[in-house]
Amino acid sequence: MTRSFFLFVSVLFSLLYAFGCGSNADAPAEGDKLLATVYNKNLYASQLDGVVPEGVGAADSALMVSAYTQRWVYDQLLMYEAERNIPKDLNIDQLVRDYRASLVRFNFEQQIIAEKLDSTVSEAELKAFYENNKDQFQLESTILKFLFIKLPGDAPQTELNKLWYSKKSADEAKTATFAKQWATMALLDREKWYKLEEVAALLPKGTLTSDNVGSRREGTLSDDDYRYYYRVLESVKGKETAPFDYVREQASKVILHKRKQQLLEKWKEELYQKELRRENIKIMQ
Repeated sequence: MTRSFFLFVSVLFSLLYAFGCGSNADAPAEGDKLLATVYNKNLYASQLDGVVPEGVGAADSALMVSAYTQRWVYDQLLMYEAERNIPKDLNIDQLVRDYRASLVRFNFEQQIIAEKLDSTVSEAELKAFYENNKDQFQLESTILKFLFIKLPGDAPQTELNKLWYSKKSADEAKTATFAKQWATMALLDREKWYKLEEVAALLPKGTLTSDNVGSRREGTLSDDDYRYYYRVLESVKGKETAPFDYVREQASKVILHKRKQQLLEKWKEELYQKELRRENIKIMQ
């Protein structure tokens, strides 16, 4: 066993015990059934309150109790070995205090954010952030806007052929209705971006690749079982700047994250200055 393993196990179980999990501090009630003992730790039937749901039969209840007891025994054995192997220079109490402090601080910061953060990001702010930070939005791979319908071989083709190549906007709704009735799969959102590898996997191998996606804009093809209709509406190659609508959500998250950090820093500085004026802070030089 490595030192890091024992450090992890020791801290984990010490935290659990620090918050009252697995404790045998209370003396068992009279008549309480003893289920298992591991060294100086005892598990009593009263500690299994809620383990078995109401209405469970006797046989299933016994299985649940047995499984819980077995897990408890393993946990106690692991805890015993972890405690025996705690490095001498490891201050568990300090680690527990530090962890508790971080939890309390994090919870309070979340409370401040919930109360004070303006979570509205305007379109103008999003676009300004995008224009000023385009280097942060470089694509790793090609993306495209893409229409796709996959039909089983026995589905009617004449009607879809007419709708698929129609230039009438009203026929878009008819195409969606047809796809809902007959298609095995359909992608008909004209505004959604997809990664090239995602859509290429839907078509027979080699139909769309990074080399031909710019020139092979649409097509229909068949294999033994299906007929495929596809159309590339727009594409942007990898290493280029991602379109604004593709990174809109990401940009919004970045803006809000920065806003949260600024809010917390401002709040902490105001608190510091207030307590300094009240002479509640003394820094010894």
